[in-house]
Amino acid sequence: MALTKTDRLLLGYALFASAVIIARGWVLRPGPAWVLLMHALFGLLIWLFTRLREEHKVGRLLHDLYPLIMLLPFYGSIGILTEQVGWDRVLANDRVIQGWEAALFGGQPSYDWIRGAPSTFWSGVLHLAYFSYYFIVLLGPVLLLVLGRRSEARDVLFRCMLAFVICYAIFILYPVAGPYYAFPQPEGPVREVWSAKLVYGLLESGSSFGAAFPSSHVAATVAVTLGVWQHQRTMGLVFAPLALLLTIGTVYCQMHYALDAIAGLLFGVGAWALGGKIGGVTLPAPVPVAAEKRLASG
Repeated sequence: MALTKTDRLLLGYALFASAVIIARGWVLRPGPAWVLLMHALFGLLIWLFTRLREEHKVGRLLHDLYPLIMLLPFYGSIGILTEQVGWDRVLANDRVIQGWEAALFGGQPSYDWIRGAPSTFWSGVLHLAYFSYYFIVLLGPVLLLVLGRRSEARDVLFRCMLAFVICYAIFILYPVAGPYYAFPQPEGPVREVWSAKLVYGLLESGSSFGAAFPSSHVAATVAVTLGVWQHQRTMGLVFAPLALLLTIGTVYCQMHYALDAIAGLLFGVGAWALGGKIGGVTLPAPVPVAAEKRLASG
């Protein structure tokens, strides 16, 4: 099998992250050393994919979907690298973002909103929308594959990975903890809603410190939603309101600063647009109605 644009994109990210580790002199530190080993094994995985033949259906399926699996170690490595920077340095970056928030919004929306307008209903809805990120990112390309639309699935996946890579590169260069870490957690009924407990439990077991600005949740969700909307309108209609609620929920639920969400939205749209130019599928131009009638009659 030939290398895909997603292969090249993720290999480029692994090389970038490895170069940062080497440049910062972290090679001999246990955590970054394991990250370097992971990147080397990832390169081996990509090489093995090139040895597969196109008729190998299982291998082809794994080649299509492996980026979704690789999100876990790539995301986890962000926290490992942020630890080398140190809490004080990261929280200093947070204070910069908080200063921008105060200048733009007259306060801290991620802290003030849920406390100034507490609602168990909206807390439940918005925490659930925040959790829907996992389903949108996974189901978008997977359902397109199930529908037999492989090229479209690859297109959506490439745009999704482009959004992630942009965000992850920024996390490495400018880690920001985010309001989840920087502020005291909300208390009371808004925290006791079952969907809020679900999200907090998930974050406590698998959140990466330093991965706040921009919001990769928003960026990837927007990129996938726009890609799916382009290829499968019905699915896009389901994803669109979830993406909107998720973007709002990241701020209301104190997961991200408002600027994180805005930046994530912009990067998501940008990844979708750029991905269409450098890696997307070419869709046939719509046939005018008059032409359709002539074709049908003749």
